[in-house]
Amino acid sequence: MNIREAKEEITRSVEIYLDKNEFGEYNIPYMKQRPIFMVGAPGIGKTAIMEQIASELDIALVSYSMTHHTRQSALGLPYIEEKEFDGDKVMVSEYTMSEILAAVHRMMDESGKREGILFLDEINCVSETLAPAMLLFLQYKTFGNRRLPEGWVIVTAGNPPQYNKSVKEFDVATLDRMKCFTVEEDFGVWKSYAYRNGIHAAVTAFLEINPEWFYSIRTTVDGTQYATARGWEDLARAITVYEKKNFRVDGRLIGQYITDTEVSGKFGIYYDLFRKYQEAYQVEDILRGTAGDTLAERAAAAEFDERVSLLGLLLEKLNLCFARDVNEETVLEHVARILRQIKKQIGSGGKVQSGEAAGPGIASAAKTAESETAGAETGIIWYHLLGSQCEKICEERRQKEAANSLSMKMKTEYRDTLAILERYMKACIDENKPDKPFQRIKKAFDVKVKSHRNRVGETKQALENVFAFLERTWGKNQEMVLFMAELTANEESMLFLEMWGCDSYFKYNQDLLIYDVHRNLRREIADLGFT
Repeated sequence: MNIREAKEEITRSVEIYLDKNEFGEYNIPYMKQRPIFMVGAPGIGKTAIMEQIASELDIALVSYSMTHHTRQSALGLPYIEEKEFDGDKVMVSEYTMSEILAAVHRMMDESGKREGILFLDEINCVSETLAPAMLLFLQYKTFGNRRLPEGWVIVTAGNPPQYNKSVKEFDVATLDRMKCFTVEEDFGVWKSYAYRNGIHAAVTAFLEINPEWFYSIRTTVDGTQYATARGWEDLARAITVYEKKNFRVDGRLIGQYITDTEVSGKFGIYYDLFRKYQEAYQVEDILRGTAGDTLAERAAAAEFDERVSLLGLLLEKLNLCFARDVNEETVLEHVARILRQIKKQIGSGGKVQSGEAAGPGIASAAKTAESETAGAETGIIWYHLLGSQCEKICEERRQKEAANSLSMKMKTEYRDTLAILERYMKACIDENKPDKPFQRIKKAFDVKVKSHRNRVGETKQALENVFAFLERTWGKNQEMVLFMAELTANEESMLFLEMWGCDSYFKYNQDLLIYDVHRNLRREIADLGFT
């Protein structure tokens, strides 16, 4: 299975393991919850999907690479303790708590989450001294004389033997107590992730033309050379910062991430071409709908790799707009709910209405407001109530950070929501405008919403302009099919289209058999060599 299917399978497993009956008991007894064991080549995203699963299920995540552990750190250190058996006092060996189990308990204390995932990477590469204890843990969920707390699902990962000389095969008794599956690299799946996470367009366009170079590990006379999903992502992020600082992107940089000399050399050549395409094609003009005939004629006469590069440049710009608009919509909806909640909590004269649930922060705010300005809705009560909401958001963020379940998307949403609320707090205590704080906040919010709607309108128009350029340049040929397929594969673009629509997208989606044609096009691209 590919990494997306692996994520779905693990998510389902975690959900059924944590499912409870009406008495609060796990429907699958804890000791019958098989650890999950996924085997896959290095750098295909096994660790990344664990972070995504924890974030989406809102549970905690503790991760360890088992190659870094000794028997003592995993099992605990021995100590002697006096016990009494049948009236006789004897000295027996006990063990301190395992570093791994201690990390789980520490996570529960810091995050407040009682359920989570314990992810043990490179599980089949542990040292000889640790292997017996590790097998015992996988079978019985115990290190020494202590058991992993209930509510924690064990997920493990390992490399196939051809990628790691330290790999040890599990026996049948162990494997029969685990859920096992193999994960294979898949560029199509990774590309969706790349679009969602702003991976540099040069990398995605290059791999679109040369998908066979997405992942390779081979042994040469010069040693092992490789290109991995992790390497491409890290290289893409480095290139983005290099360009920002006007540093030269050359073979020295590329070779630090992609050690396969043939692949890194080809990408270096392509990157230079990509930069030329960036300068030659006025992408902003295409988005604004002002691209002239000369630009369309050049694109129509271009080789296939140049056409794919142009599509990559267009998609890169559009994806930034999609992500911005979707994020801002989510943030504004959150802010609107908070403002409605506060308005509802404030009664006539600036008092919290009876019957409303008021936490300590709200009650304190109401008391402060009533003592300072009785009989009026004052800025000070709005200031305190908004502050209480900010504290709540900060605490939610802190707990998710402590649980390792805070995704970049959620981090951005928290940051932007807090920024808006903090601006409104300042507006509430404006000495020159002490009255009518809600009207001032509402006016500022309406301006924000109007600005957001204008940006959404601009993005929709930019997308329509791109469709018009593509039809004028290539008609409904493979370039249009590829562009449509890329929009469909990107989560942010699909969210944007679901929220606000696009006439051209729905038109071409009906006119073209996107999925069937795209599958054939992918085969055609795979047959092309780099020129």
